[in-house]
Amino acid sequence: MKPASPSRPGASARRRFLGIAAGGLVALGFSLGAGARAQTMFPLDQLMAPGPLPDMALGSAAAPVTIIEYASMTCSHCAAFHETTWPALKAKYVDTGKVKFILREFPLDPLAAAAFMLARCAGPDRRNAIVDLLYTQQSGWAFGDKPLEALAGLVKQAGVSQADFESCLKDQALYDQVNQTRERAAQAFKVSATPTFFVNGQEMNGELPLEAFDKVLEPLLK
Repeated sequence: MKPASPSRPGASARRRFLGIAAGGLVALGFSLGAGARAQTMFPLDQLMAPGPLPDMALGSAAAPVTIIEYASMTCSHCAAFHETTWPALKAKYVDTGKVKFILREFPLDPLAAAAFMLARCAGPDRRNAIVDLLYTQQSGWAFGDKPLEALAGLVKQAGVSQADFESCLKDQALYDQVNQTRERAAQAFKVSATPTFFVNGQEMNGELPLEAFDKVLEPLLK
């Protein structure tokens, strides 16, 4: 099965500037290379060095394998991975203590940054659940005419009030940390598209099926 190409910035529907009050989000203003490049290896200790935001890992801290995913909330391939491959990957490897899984922010546009901010503002116990919710409902908020209204309605289901929603999106310090997480990935680990995975440091790209992870994970778990 051939994996789909990773998503890259460029869709006009995702390049809208979020008109939020002073102290809120600003346009990201970055440019990522469009050319294909060879996959690389990075030492796991470098990938796991503390970044601008604390990791919220799933799985056993003692797991022999760590998977780090860099994703964007408005990336359709990321959403497809989380709806199709992720449940099986989690059941087979994360829930069984074999893999520790970390999702890190790599927003491709201001709307994706806003979604990540809302997930962080919900707190450590709810962050990953809100990410899952927003991926499941991505078509309903990421590509509509009123994405912020749709986002507010979705996170309200997870207990985020309108006041907390507005306060979160005005948090300049959090916005800067989300942006710095993306910049660090681009500069230190050459991430240029989403989703990008590092499996014990080995890079993998795109909307990958479970079989692609099996091929990499099985030798590491022998």
